[in-house]
Amino acid sequence: MTADPLSRVFSALADPTRRDMVARLAVADATVNELAEPYDVTVQAVSKHLKVLEDAGLVSRSREAQRRPVRLEAEVFDLMTKWIERYRRQAEERYSRLDGLLATMPDDIGTNPPPQPPQTGAPT
Repeated sequence: MTADPLSRVFSALADPTRRDMVARLAVADATVNELAEPYDVTVQAVSKHLKVLEDAGLVSRSREAQRRPVRLEAEVFDLMTKWIERYRRQAEERYSRLDGLLATMPDDIGTNPPPQPPQTGAPT
């Protein structure tokens, strides 16, 4: 069973190493060896990370003579942005309704101490 595209993207970005690779690729294309440099892992391990990013549609690989650069596919972020934006708008609408409700309440609520319950027992 294959996951939907959005799930694959979020799953790929769940790993901090892959998020770091995406951040670096946002600055410039890089080869697998260049991407592997800052990590204490094998080039094969970096290739596996890139395969996950590639399967999610976040990166692509091309061939330029002897060089095989990895490129960030920025349009995939549009899918994530649309999904996040929908929930951001819903949250804003809820906060707006709450602000409206709070604006209708008197300002002095909460400033007076709560009433004390009547004393029970025999008078002295």
